[in-house]
Amino acid sequence: MNKNDQKLEQTFRWFGPADEVTLADIKQTGATGIVTALHQIPCGDVWTEADIMERKKMIEDAGLTWSVVESVNIHESIKTGTAERDLYIEHYKISLKNLSKAGINVVCYNFMPVLDWTRTHLRFTLPDKAVALRYDAIALAAFDLYILKRLEAFTEFSEDVQQRAKAYLANLKDDEVKLLTETIMAGLPGTDEVFTIPEFNEHLEKYSKVDKTVLRENLAYFLKGIIPTAEAEGIKMCIHPDDPPFPILGLPRIVCDEEDLQFIVDAVDSDSNGITFCTGSLGANPANDLPAMIERLGHKVHFWHLRNVQREVDGSFYEAPHLEGSNSMYAIMKAVVNEQEKRVASGKGIVNIPMRPDHGHLILDDFNRNTYPGYSVIGRLKGLAELRGLELGIRGN
Repeated sequence: MNKNDQKLEQTFRWFGPADEVTLADIKQTGATGIVTALHQIPCGDVWTEADIMERKKMIEDAGLTWSVVESVNIHESIKTGTAERDLYIEHYKISLKNLSKAGINVVCYNFMPVLDWTRTHLRFTLPDKAVALRYDAIALAAFDLYILKRLEAFTEFSEDVQQRAKAYLANLKDDEVKLLTETIMAGLPGTDEVFTIPEFNEHLEKYSKVDKTVLRENLAYFLKGIIPTAEAEGIKMCIHPDDPPFPILGLPRIVCDEEDLQFIVDAVDSDSNGITFCTGSLGANPANDLPAMIERLGHKVHFWHLRNVQREVDGSFYEAPHLEGSNSMYAIMKAVVNEQEKRVASGKGIVNIPMRPDHGHLILDDFNRNTYPGYSVIGRLKGLAELRGLELGIRGN
């Protein structure tokens, strides 16, 4: 095996033709793979062969490879377990078959209810004037208690947090309240969707009888439905952890720690039922020992999201530089390289596992581009360069 085939495949997320970060930009980062999705297709609809091939040709014409789909989003009826879920599972299976025909065989997905990753601030200024994403636990509580006005929140938050949240909200101007609301209520990445409070409350009502146990059962039902197709088509499905990795706004979370991940991979025993190991999402939970988790579950990882967060004592965190923050990226990368060496020795699994830098800061000329939050080009280029150097340093070649 060529030594280059034993290294991580360096990839970059791209949100399609409307993304201000172009394929030509990405080509110059040194990444060879593209992580993207057909964001224009409504969640639950079939991805046609024609749509897939059109996007694939666009990527290949730029001298790149469509390495990972992120994501074929999962319809809410599957998550809530309603009667329509079987129809949408069939749609999902057809999309997987069409992706396989195009030679695309790694599919990242998540099972987060209603919202995707959630932050309270999209432009948090760091001491060096770079701008990062931030999750402020008190700001989230202020929204939940006094803007969303969810009744159960008053029993979930301590009296101290309620008072701090009230004081936080009192110091916000009207436009800041509006911005906080829109930031938390943002929909799927790659879209401009923002839920209104009434719309979100409708979703909460649909989840009123869906607790962690039920949501887990619904995920297992989905996996039992699609993994045989994925296996037959040679596709590796890899679930993304919840972000943040704990329940928010009255919605359950079921992909937060090692116990959750073990339940998922045990739900259907197949190499096609795997994990997207996001060190930022899992790293926001101080109880998660990331290198140890990779040691035990690394054989199920088909895709790496490598980023770091700086945790704070009240549960807040912000996106740290890739090689800094609360988690040791050296220890993480060492565990990743060890997993690759196991695969080389056994001949099992993807060896050059795709990885991407994630949630880059706004730095330098990034401020002059209207990019999706967390997906600046220079900030992610910096992260990719750091990760590339760390990997090569650990390998010694």
